Amino acid sequence: MDTCKINVSFSKKGILRYISHLDFMRLIYRALRRAELPFMLSEGFNPRPKIKFGQALKLGVPGIMEVVFSLKTPISLDEFKTKMHHQLTEDIRILEISYGK
Repeated sequence: MDTCKINVSFSKKGILRYISHLDFMRLIYRALRRAELPFMLSEGFNPRPKIKFGQALKLGVPGIMEVVFSLKTPISLDEFKTKMHHQLTEDIRILEISYGK
């Protein structure tokens, strides 16, 4: 099975700089599901999307959040970016995107 990892840097600014790290995680989970991207699920009783989040930002501080997505099948970076942007607001945007190891 071909898998793909995508490294993404999100900017968190505006009014959404006041959401907590846990709420940011939920926002990314929901956006990923709505975008209908082929994400991998963890194994076990309560499967969740396989996503690694970087260090949390302080509440109220605008900045950059780093996230690594594990996908079931490889897709182009442009396709990933456009599908995610359709699900996110103007205050959460993708700054950088690349394939991971």
